[in-house]
Amino acid sequence: MTNALSNIRVLDLTQAMAGPICGMLLGDFGADVIKIERPGSGDQSRGWGPPFVQTESAYFLSANRNKRSLALNLDKPEAIEILHELARSADIFLVNQPSLASLQKRQHDYETLRALNPRLIYVSITGYGFTGPKAGLAGYDLVAQGEAGLMSFTGNPDWEPMRYPIPIADITTGVYAALGVLVALRARDQNGVGQFLDMALFDSQLTWLNHIGSNYLNANVEPQKIGNTHASIVPYQVFRAQDKYIIIAVGSEALWKKFLRVLAAEDTLGRDERFQSNRGRNEHRAELVGHIQRILETKPAAQWVEKLRAEEIPCGPINSAAEALDDAQTRARGMIVEIEHPLIGIAKSVGNPIHLSETPVAYRKPPPLLGEHTDEILRELGKSETEIQKLKGIKAV
Repeated sequence: MTNALSNIRVLDLTQAMAGPICGMLLGDFGADVIKIERPGSGDQSRGWGPPFVQTESAYFLSANRNKRSLALNLDKPEAIEILHELARSADIFLVNQPSLASLQKRQHDYETLRALNPRLIYVSITGYGFTGPKAGLAGYDLVAQGEAGLMSFTGNPDWEPMRYPIPIADITTGVYAALGVLVALRARDQNGVGQFLDMALFDSQLTWLNHIGSNYLNANVEPQKIGNTHASIVPYQVFRAQDKYIIIAVGSEALWKKFLRVLAAEDTLGRDERFQSNRGRNEHRAELVGHIQRILETKPAAQWVEKLRAEEIPCGPINSAAEALDDAQTRARGMIVEIEHPLIGIAKSVGNPIHLSETPVAYRKPPPLLGEHTDEILRELGKSETEIQKLKGIKAV
């Protein structure tokens, strides 16, 4: 079956997480993604570890499947010419260099490449974008989490500002960038020309404020740290069962009545006037949560989850990462990818969550070794073996 982007070529000059995530998603949809890396070192995330699997960083393995690696030394004019040859027929160009001067020096800024290929969709991923007072500043995921406001209300009230322990700004920007590429491809189908996508970690992370942002913008209400509870709904939080923590989300009065049955508390909590409505439960949150906690501590989490799900009350255990990855649902949904790797055997990664019925994602290539496909790609450009050896001799590739 043909994949949706099987006729699309992507040149991916990005490193770390945001850009590679974008390139990987496009590769999952069938695009030919050429990952262009500096000879000898490559993507900086190749060195981010431990853990390493033999010589390969597990971090790198997480964001680089379905790509071919071309080692190019863009300080060499011969390498720049190869890049330009590729750009003349490419569809997407991904880069995460915030310095326009650096892009211009190596002749892969937007204006240069657009002149070579007006159909090219050029995607820049930086910390702050190319406009505004912070344009050009270096940006990292942690900085974006802090500046975009999320850390100010994450965690319990007595904690210092707390980051998410995964690079959510990077991942979000990568996903938004892939979405932007698809929109730009659709626009190109209509008007025949490419365009410039100015993606910023700060912008993407700011979208996570969502309804919190609306609360401030429309009602001048700022969020406070509330830990694992909900600002408006009770009970809707983490509780401790006999053996582990579970989440219970009682989001309606109908669910509250069912929840009382599960707790066998219809004649106790169910008759208490303070808890008859969500408003009352909010006003007397501490007392109610204490009662519920004491009941839940009497049985293991699995028993409570079984009882709660039987009543169709949203709930679930708080799993470790290992438990989540080993979960039967994870496997049933095809969310663990296993691809034969030339060095480590089987390379595993978390799968693509987009399940398309007619053009499903395809896991075709493992994360590449540095420069693994250099000769192959140069031959596709028509380079002879003599020319390839000459390029290697001058360390252009």
